[in-house]
Amino acid sequence: MDEKIMKLQELIDQHDNIVFFGGAGVSTESGIPDFRSQDGLYHQKYDYPPETILSHTFFLSHPDEFYKFYRDKMLCDTARPNAAHLKLAELEEAGKLRAVITQNIDNLHQMSGSHKVLELHGSVYRNHCMRCGKFYDFDYVKHSEGVPRCECGGMVKPDVVLYEEGLDDQTIRESIRAISEAQVLIIGGTSLAVYPAAGLIDYFRGDALVVINKSSTPRDSYADLLIKEPIGQVFSQIKVR
Repeated sequence: MDEKIMKLQELIDQHDNIVFFGGAGVSTESGIPDFRSQDGLYHQKYDYPPETILSHTFFLSHPDEFYKFYRDKMLCDTARPNAAHLKLAELEEAGKLRAVITQNIDNLHQMSGSHKVLELHGSVYRNHCMRCGKFYDFDYVKHSEGVPRCECGGMVKPDVVLYEEGLDDQTIRESIRAISEAQVLIIGGTSLAVYPAAGLIDYFRGDALVVINKSSTPRDSYADLLIKEPIGQVFSQIKVR
């Protein structure tokens, strides 16, 4: 076993208050495209830039265009949890992992069996009417045509945090508490480029900071353990005991 993987194994064996903070790289191994890589959504051509389409203003002013892009690029119900998702769920079951804090909106952590999942940017699996608040599921939005409407006539909005929108206060509070109380914080599959989410790392005061990401991050120099490998490949080598 690689020396760095052995070190990660030791940290996991020795601690029972571990928190995982993850991003798009956790889901790309399940076939979900990210935004910022060379082949990501930000490098593809649309009538409007993805950052514009995924803004609160654009959603309200061009809902038809928003939902064309959203159904085409944001709704991926064929993806399945990979080795990273499954190992994190196993670590939670074993009493090692206290929380998964994710920037992803794809529900893959829950599909793998994780229970304490804090979704900083919401989820495509939850949708609500903007007029009466009625809940609508993933399938309703995916299979609707044009702009999905509630039976009351209101427009249905995904529970995802769009550009220009703030993060959910309760989710932020719970994330800060989990990070500040953690003995080990594992950052995985994220370039830490998206704020305010990435700023939550500043609350960590524990024993060991682990960064697992293929490309460099602003926190590499602060890491007690830095592994530049695919997250699923790393976690597949970890034993839960």
